[in-house]
Amino acid sequence: MTLKFIARLRSSRVVVQDQLEVPDQAAVGGGGDGEDCCWAKLPPELLREVLLMIEDSETRWPQRKTVVACAGVCSSWRLIVKEIVKFPEISGKLTFPISVKQPGPKDGLLHCFIKRNRSTHTYCLYLSLTNALTDDGKFLLAARKHKRPTHNDYIISLRAEDMSRGSSSYVGKLRSNYLGNRYTILAGQSAHTGSKMAKNHSPRLPNLKHASSKVHLVNYSMAHISYELEVFGSRGPRRMQCIMGTIPTASTAPEEPARARSEFSGLNTDIFQSNPIAHSEPASMGNFLSGSLCGQKNGALVLINKAPRWNEQLHCWCLNFHGRVTVASVKNFQLVASPENRKIVLQFGKVGKDLFTMDYQYPISAFQAFAICLSSFDTKVACE
Repeated sequence: MTLKFIARLRSSRVVVQDQLEVPDQAAVGGGGDGEDCCWAKLPPELLREVLLMIEDSETRWPQRKTVVACAGVCSSWRLIVKEIVKFPEISGKLTFPISVKQPGPKDGLLHCFIKRNRSTHTYCLYLSLTNALTDDGKFLLAARKHKRPTHNDYIISLRAEDMSRGSSSYVGKLRSNYLGNRYTILAGQSAHTGSKMAKNHSPRLPNLKHASSKVHLVNYSMAHISYELEVFGSRGPRRMQCIMGTIPTASTAPEEPARARSEFSGLNTDIFQSNPIAHSEPASMGNFLSGSLCGQKNGALVLINKAPRWNEQLHCWCLNFHGRVTVASVKNFQLVASPENRKIVLQFGKVGKDLFTMDYQYPISAFQAFAICLSSFDTKVACE
């Protein structure tokens, strides 16, 4: 029954694109919520059982499109899907756009990879669909480097073809100082929660461009990254530190209870509403980029790179990436919460000329991990 239902659903007018999408306001809220369609008349108990079976069976992309399609049928469907789709830290699955800003899985690293385009200064993040180092992948995020006179900006977006700060697909940005040894991760958030969507009475899930092109965004500081300066011409592996301003130190404790997470929203263009522990003031970003570390930690989680070991036989510094990295590079790193803590929160390394693996897990998100990895691509004038 379930397979026939899925086939019928896929052949219906409910269509999803090959990306993390959200339901249309016209399809799930006020006025054109689709409650008069035949799908909305299913008994709630039966509907819940069917949606649970779909959630359990469609576990990987691209089949997971069906779960997204179910959330776009009508408001009653959306409420049930919203309830049964678990957070990434529990399920290990990335389903909706909000997933890239939610903490990764607790039971192991989530495998991703980054493709670099040197000519356009763009970087694309993909979710790995197989255990191979390279596959087609599931597109998650894109970033473009913008060179400024005194710093560099990496604009991060949901869409590779639309990476402007005023776009509804804007997620956040990474900003560096002039020397390239200090960075701030800034997350974008709508200045208001009642953003209006363009009227669209089609049950088809929308391209996000249907949303109003004028989105009023504010940036808040989410994390700070620093690379230790090399003195007297000394050379060696990079030493980095990440102060995760919106993640408490207690999050890495073994029995840390799951705190409240923001829910995916299909009713406004702010598809990344989040609940940061504390919003850093704009002045703190300027102080950090200029070199002041005073008052930055304040109980926040601090990640440091795992120190590599010198291999006498190979005459190089080495880290064990468990087969996920194949090319030696100064960009390669692993981040842990402390030298004594062996749990790798994020690892990044080269596997090809313009191909890199990125594996992350709780308590950081895909967006945070991607931004940290982007800092490794940047030129470090005084760090190497």
